[in-house]
Amino acid sequence: MTASTKAYRARLLRFSPEGEALFEEDGLLVVGTDADGVQRVHDAGPYRDLAARHAQVPVTCWPDRIIAPGFLDMHVHFPQTDIIGAPAEGLLPWLENYTFPAETRFADAAHAAEVAAFFFDELQRNGVTTALTFCTSHPASVDAFFGEAQHRGLRMMGGKVLQDRHSPDGVRDETEQSLIDSEALIRKWHNSGRLGYAITPRFAPTSTDAQLRGAGELAARYPDTWIHSHVAENKDEVKWARELFPKARSYLDVYTGFGLMRERAVYAHCIHFDDADRALMRETKTAAAVSPTSNLFLGSGFFDYEGAERIGMRHGLASDVGGGTSFSPFQTMLAAYYVGREGQTKPGLSLAPSRLWWNHTGGAAQALGLEGVVGTLQAGTEADFVVLNPAATPLLARKTALADSLEELLFALIVLGDDRLVEHVFTA
Repeated sequence: MTASTKAYRARLLRFSPEGEALFEEDGLLVVGTDADGVQRVHDAGPYRDLAARHAQVPVTCWPDRIIAPGFLDMHVHFPQTDIIGAPAEGLLPWLENYTFPAETRFADAAHAAEVAAFFFDELQRNGVTTALTFCTSHPASVDAFFGEAQHRGLRMMGGKVLQDRHSPDGVRDETEQSLIDSEALIRKWHNSGRLGYAITPRFAPTSTDAQLRGAGELAARYPDTWIHSHVAENKDEVKWARELFPKARSYLDVYTGFGLMRERAVYAHCIHFDDADRALMRETKTAAAVSPTSNLFLGSGFFDYEGAERIGMRHGLASDVGGGTSFSPFQTMLAAYYVGREGQTKPGLSLAPSRLWWNHTGGAAQALGLEGVVGTLQAGTEADFVVLNPAATPLLARKTALADSLEELLFALIVLGDDRLVEHVFTA
């Protein structure tokens, strides 16, 4: 035991590496700072089994509270914080009328820094401890994002957006300079503390072949970086991609041709797929960031959970703010449940509450290439966790008191929960 070792006693939700929910009505979480300066889980499990071997460790007790892994958001746009809820007829008009005008302001370092601070406050308030994040095409936005994340000691990934065509003045970049800037930002921020860089073509239609090829070359030179983009969100977008890249088998296949599909590659949405696309995702270990509140808000379509699970395609949950309508993981999980149940355009599934929770914690970590790092509260993982109050509102208190099983308890939190549930957030 070191002076930094601490223990927390409460109801405890963890996950096995295979995704099984492990729940203790009286649990103990023991954390301590390792030689690398990061707080890690040293032990976790039933209080009755662990108390004796950690008898000298000071214990903080949270009666009736739930300790759970911090949530992971697989796809979010920090520069779109201020355009949540902007009305539009669909994705492409929404980009033109709201997104691009808002993003032009991120050339200003002071504006980028102010929004980054608010963005991280909002993530923390909602219990999100790790996110894969779009910045803008301006290097100042990337510096603001990583600078604030580093100041807070967070595990975060992000990168400069690449978009050298079909984009308005103010956000369109220049092909060669965009790649030079990206590599300089990789060298500056990647693996600095808990930070990771994501090579970020906005989506195939807004990048030339040369820019996509350069992004793939960067990904090959820096194989432990992330790749982050969008695919098959909207039928009009799919049609546009097919016109621009007629030799590709599908919209997804465009990225294959440029070396942009591999482990730690994450594509948001992945709605308008066939089984060949899903198999390609599986074979390349590429992951889908399912963004249900955004897809419902913009009328984009419904992610096919049955197809993803049948084929074995990696996937996890994302807010996609600002197309997404909430930073709250509870709202995202509830929307995912709705999307899964929809059975008119695809097979309908009733996703188990523990599975939804896994898709926003340990499952998202696996999809992001962070298995064994965060998301489960298994021994050795980084100690990013939240403390939840299941009686945060009168209705929640009434409903959770009636829960007869873990699935009923988790579903009550998903359906009725919001940021008021999140009482404390700890990051490693």
